[in-house]
Amino acid sequence: MPGPTLIRAPPPDPAKSIIENNRELWHPPGARGVYGGAVIAQCLSAAQQSIPSPSTSNGHAVFLIHSMHCYFVLAGDAAIPIVYYVERVRDGKSFITRTVQARQKGKCIFTTTLSFVREGSAGKATVNHGWAMPADAIVKLNTALKEQNAASDTDAEALGVQGSGPFETIRLPIENIIATKKTRQWVKARGRISSASGPQSHLSALAYMSDSYFIGTVARVHNLWRFSSSPSKRSNPKIKDHDMARMEDEENSEADSQTPRASIGIMVSLDHTIYFHRPREIRADDWLLAENESPWSGDGRGLVFQRIWNREGVLVASCVQEGLVRLAQDEPSKPKL
Repeated sequence: MPGPTLIRAPPPDPAKSIIENNRELWHPPGARGVYGGAVIAQCLSAAQQSIPSPSTSNGHAVFLIHSMHCYFVLAGDAAIPIVYYVERVRDGKSFITRTVQARQKGKCIFTTTLSFVREGSAGKATVNHGWAMPADAIVKLNTALKEQNAASDTDAEALGVQGSGPFETIRLPIENIIATKKTRQWVKARGRISSASGPQSHLSALAYMSDSYFIGTVARVHNLWRFSSSPSKRSNPKIKDHDMARMEDEENSEADSQTPRASIGIMVSLDHTIYFHRPREIRADDWLLAENESPWSGDGRGLVFQRIWNREGVLVASCVQEGLVRLAQDEPSKPKL
């Protein structure tokens, strides 16, 4: 029997909490690790659980997320539980700050800093503006939905309606506008999201979906092979035949047969930022339009801006992501990261 110790165990730190996820996370076809949006969403959910509920002691204040800044550190393993460490950095009258680390086997795979703002803290008079949604986007959505309803499941995929994962997407053709190329897609969560938890579940779902085809914008606007040219991905048993066929069809449909195409060697997200403009007007189980454009790529990295509108045309969120975008090289490979 162990003897008494002269050193007392430290008391639980009230400024920190630990949340564990035991469910296996989605592993997209061809991805190196778990889907990054899942970790983003679960970090947001973990942080939200540490936010004080409205009460008489805080004047019935409601705090909603307005920004989160994330870094992908290591690829996550879908088969290993993720533990989320939440630190209560500051609780102010108008803003609350949290940091969250996602860890597997004791190693940090993802870290984020989140800021929550008190509703109504800006006063009655405010400065307001927001970029308008592209005028033809809602017409293209309605057309795609009509074609989807009239088509079989197989034909619907050929029309660009993708639904094999946790959310559905309708990808629109690349827009060539002056010197920049923009990619657009309509996206929504599968099924209906319960209203019992208020807007928090919709905010987490939007965070989840915001990582969809994000850094991949760089590959699309540069007309790069992402899947079909890679023998290793062709033989990967984790990628089902129909998923590979679908991804190859996507690439071929966007290919310019007159231009030689380089191949992606590695493409992963490095950091991810979300600004939630209108938390109350986000319904993630209804169609949201995500428009992506890449102002720069170089030195093996790429930068992408994303704007997200709800079906009513309100700009509800803006996102920024930088990622590693390295081409397949002819010479012997060097360390990847």
